[in-house]
Amino acid sequence: MFLFPLKIFSLLALFSFTAAGCDGATVCIIGSGIGGSSVAHFLRRYSTNHHPKILIFERQAVVGGRIASVTIGGEAFEAGASILHPKNYHAWNYTNLLNLTRKRPSSSEGSFSLGIWDGDGFVVKTLNLKSSWGIVNKIVSFFNGIYLFMRYGFSLVKMEGFVDETVNKFLKYYEGVETRPVFESADEMLKWAGLFNLTRKSLKEELVDGVKLAPLLIKELVTVTTRVNYGQSVDISGLAGAVSMAGSGRGVWAVEGGNWQMAAGLINISDVELHLHEEIDSISYLGAYYELNSTKGNAYSCEVTVVATPLDESSIQFSPPVSVPARQLQHTHATFVRGLVNPVYFGVKAASEIPELVATIEDPRLPFTSISILKCYSETDMTYKVFSRQAMADALLDSIFSVRKETVRINWGAYPHYKAPEKFAPFILDGKHLYYVNAFENAASTVETSAVAAENIALLILSRFFSARIPHVHQA
Repeated sequence: MFLFPLKIFSLLALFSFTAAGCDGATVCIIGSGIGGSSVAHFLRRYSTNHHPKILIFERQAVVGGRIASVTIGGEAFEAGASILHPKNYHAWNYTNLLNLTRKRPSSSEGSFSLGIWDGDGFVVKTLNLKSSWGIVNKIVSFFNGIYLFMRYGFSLVKMEGFVDETVNKFLKYYEGVETRPVFESADEMLKWAGLFNLTRKSLKEELVDGVKLAPLLIKELVTVTTRVNYGQSVDISGLAGAVSMAGSGRGVWAVEGGNWQMAAGLINISDVELHLHEEIDSISYLGAYYELNSTKGNAYSCEVTVVATPLDESSIQFSPPVSVPARQLQHTHATFVRGLVNPVYFGVKAASEIPELVATIEDPRLPFTSISILKCYSETDMTYKVFSRQAMADALLDSIFSVRKETVRINWGAYPHYKAPEKFAPFILDGKHLYYVNAFENAASTVETSAVAAENIALLILSRFFSARIPHVHQA
């Protein structure tokens, strides 16, 4: 399966771009997440004859941005972007390049048990049986598949076909640069791949009118995926919804030891001057260069500046001002609990009867979107991750959990609040050399979409500032 993208990756190394001068140029990147680190990586990969200075600024003390881990019970768990699709080829190639080890999360296993909670009981509950015998787990998975098919029928097949069709369109972004254009706007980038129309209507509209899924499947399984992956309902825009559904499929994976290692590794191999714990608070265009001023009182001169962090809740001041469409971030509260869930809360006799993933339908009465088991130490000692739209008060947690040894809370401005039709910020914020990676995030917010957008931004920089010979530059 992976020979094709790896072959392309090798070809791209041969198809490097040369620049017309500008050896002494400085490229400043704001943000050390997968977007910023990927821009640095692709700038180095595609320009082998010139070597601009690259600075990355990160306001936190560690790199990774929204790919982060949290420590509870002395063990690290993913707190941000946690899973990757088997066809996320940039991320896959990053792990090969950086000698990182891939693993399959327990939630990707066929015998992983699912319960859909409506506040009164489990409207869906798959078999919950673990065995050291692989054949037993396969049998459990088989019967769970039959159970779901009996509930949702052939709509399951239609749903899978819709997801596969969307993923296959996204694969166009892995074509070689000799046939794939470089885009100056997210709109044109999406139109070229045949994905733009999915940003014009809601997921619910697409699934009802286009795919014609059964209402029960949309109300339950589809809603579960959008709530777990994006904290939002099926009123989410269509493309983000399709990406959310793809992230709940088979074969998903993660990096052993934490996905943040991809960002850290790309920075390490890209000859970057990294400024940790330094926040940029203003960017001023002074004619031949941009002046970046940090909260530490430092000033930096950069011929090219890349914003690789969402501007929605940013305090960066631009001179002259830049204009981006108003957008809200969807805040997801991730609460990690070491202890034991309370069976009384769910109306069962024992904690062992509660599925490993408790997901919820769209109902304002429900205080959480999901509760999942991250690790089981014993029958009475586990680590859980709770997703919710609002902060979880101690009193609420004490009703859901009979034991709480340790609790860690994180409030993520995790992804855009999606609403069709989506409006996209420009990739080029000022018509000169101020670039915005996160403009593409209104299509879908994932590790891979950030990497795809970052590659396009790197190619834009090479073509527009370094005058690299790129076959196709698709202008807005």
